Amino acid sequence: MSLPPGFIDELRDRSSIAQVVGRKLSWDSRKSNPGKGDYWSPCPFHAEKTASFHVDDQKGFYYCFGCHAKGNVYSFIQETENVNFMEAVEILAREAGMPMPERDPRAQEKADQRTVLVDIMEQAVQFYRLQLRTNIAAKARDYLEKRGLPEATLEQFQIGYAGNNRNGLFQHLTDKGVSPDDIVLAGLAIKPDDGGNPFDRFRNRIMFPIRDARGRCTAFGGRAMDANQPAKYLNSPETPLFDKGRSLYNYQPAREAAGKVQSLIVAEGYMDVIALSQAGFKHSVAPLGTAITPDQLQLMWRITPEPIIALDGDKAGLRAAMRLIDIALPLLEAGKSLRFCILPEGQDPDDLIKASGSKAMQALLDSAQPMVKLLWQRETEGKNFDSPERRAALDADLRTTLNTIQDRSIKSHYGQIIKDYRFELFRQKRPEQSWGGGKDWRKKTPQKATEGLKSSLLAQGAQADVLFREAVILLSAILHPQAALENETALEKCHIHTPNYKEIHNALLANLHEDLSDDNAAFDLTQKMADSLGYNPVEYLGELKAVRTHPYLRIGADKTQIKRTLIEELTKHAAILGALHEMREAEEELSGMADESTTWRIQQATEARNLATKTDYGNKDDSGDDSENLSEGLQKMLDDQIWVKKNR
Repeated sequence: MSLPPGFIDELRDRSSIAQVVGRKLSWDSRKSNPGKGDYWSPCPFHAEKTASFHVDDQKGFYYCFGCHAKGNVYSFIQETENVNFMEAVEILAREAGMPMPERDPRAQEKADQRTVLVDIMEQAVQFYRLQLRTNIAAKARDYLEKRGLPEATLEQFQIGYAGNNRNGLFQHLTDKGVSPDDIVLAGLAIKPDDGGNPFDRFRNRIMFPIRDARGRCTAFGGRAMDANQPAKYLNSPETPLFDKGRSLYNYQPAREAAGKVQSLIVAEGYMDVIALSQAGFKHSVAPLGTAITPDQLQLMWRITPEPIIALDGDKAGLRAAMRLIDIALPLLEAGKSLRFCILPEGQDPDDLIKASGSKAMQALLDSAQPMVKLLWQRETEGKNFDSPERRAALDADLRTTLNTIQDRSIKSHYGQIIKDYRFELFRQKRPEQSWGGGKDWRKKTPQKATEGLKSSLLAQGAQADVLFREAVILLSAILHPQAALENETALEKCHIHTPNYKEIHNALLANLHEDLSDDNAAFDLTQKMADSLGYNPVEYLGELKAVRTHPYLRIGADKTQIKRTLIEELTKHAAILGALHEMREAEEELSGMADESTTWRIQQATEARNLATKTDYGNKDDSGDDSENLSEGLQKMLDDQIWVKKNR
């Protein structure tokens, strides 16, 4: 089978030889230095106990100092799995997630063509370099000098200049015998649709060679010297050598430098990378004028597990960061993520370094934010969540975004952190007027209700009932976290009326996550809630006698019964509050002239409430007497027909 040109190189660049070899060997932790891509182990090809087998993950080679075996990732698979080269390619492609290409009978012809194109590109690099030294490039040299680029930097990055001549490069290459069709195919010239002579693609631009992982020039980026030119930056088109979405500027040098510092900086453009490199941050790359693609992310992760995205501090930079979150979330794996370094508004890396020095840049990089924090900022910044509907919309948006994460463990951890942020955003401080002060506030009792509150139907008949049921709901959720997680939506919608239970409710929602599924889940959840509350929520909820003696709310109780209790009480609680709301409105109507509909509403609400308060577990409800009193009070109003004017 013949493979398309470039497939073998791309597959090797996207694969880590350390990962492939590491599946079969155990690394010697004393000699290995993963940060530099340096790994050692006993050799798999001959019997030995010492670690003489060396893998250089940056260069993609292995070598044994004992038996002198050497090779790349393909030869390692061939030797260890006893397969031929094409079988090794198929194994590696499967592991890298790259589909095997169709058979290509012209593969050798295309490979030869790529070799020709690479040679043409290198000739173009030299031509542009020479042009920068001529009189026609005086303005370009002045610009580079003002930007602080010395000759050493120009040489390091092979920066050149394309003159404002319609066919300067084209004529230069054809004079050397290069085919006009190959010049066009390399993306260096444009062939008019009318069949006229090709003309140079790049004119009056500072030229930046773009090289692949093997250091070969595959494309150019050109910076316009005239403000009236159509595009400030112009890249080569897609060619047999160049795929913009799978390339990074300065990739090869940055990969080598990143191994020494165990970091990678991703800036916005060519000049940002050059400025960072001059300041000592040689481990810098840039996408090529477009949003970062999934393939570019994989290239970054091949260098380091947590690249730092350093974006300009303007609206465009922030928008780019926010878009990247949606691209990165589905690709996350354990140990692979992104951090974000947002520069001060109006500054790029070059501006910051010139104004404040490399130490200021390093300080910003050290304080780079994790992606989850930027995600939360994106969803909440500048928004008002003063209504249940807006909060519910936020929850829905976050849930939709987090569902794009494929790794279950990462998704769980993201959910936990988002809940922590949510708790901090929505939590309400304990009102001092409702509770006694001091550290021992748990032993305090609520202050006496006002006379006005006492007179309401809710306070007279339902306070104890609501208190009891809210405690049952919260305690059953804490004792059975998995059941709570399954009913998380209902718990979020559950209205907690008792003020001191509200913060327990918030702490419960903030600490629920998918890891709470083992036998120690209740203990772990209680500990997490106690850390955030400052007291043990189980002990506090158990201070209510009716809750403490509940047969299904004890440590070690049957989980099926706890779950049943949670579901039933959530349902009953919603029904009770709905009925009480109806009663309260009816009570207000009774102060005026009521009609038959008011009487019917009271009867229906009372019946619904009585039905909701029935229990199946044989435990006396502390609020039973109050419930009876409430029903009797309403019935007396109906029997006496208090809304009919009578002679007293």
